[in-house]
Amino acid sequence: MRDHFTWRPIVPNRATIERAWHVENCFHLSYWDSLIVAAEREAGYERLLSEYLQDGQDLDGVRVVNPFRHAPD
Repeated sequence: MRDHFTWRPIVPNRATIERAWHVENCFHLSYWDSLIVAAEREAGYERLLSEYLQDGQDLDGVRVVNPFRHAPD
């Protein structure tokens, strides 16, 4: 249970929402997908695991990785 203390959730703020709108406009994603990308970037993550989004796509500095197409590294 203590492993959950290493989790660093992002609380959306104005900057997160502004970035989500930017991602939404640039990449034609839904707002909710764009908010996930914005939060990933704000948290400092470079990869987003998704089978839904396009594998290998760079979304404003966050690379989409389909976990079913790549072995874990």
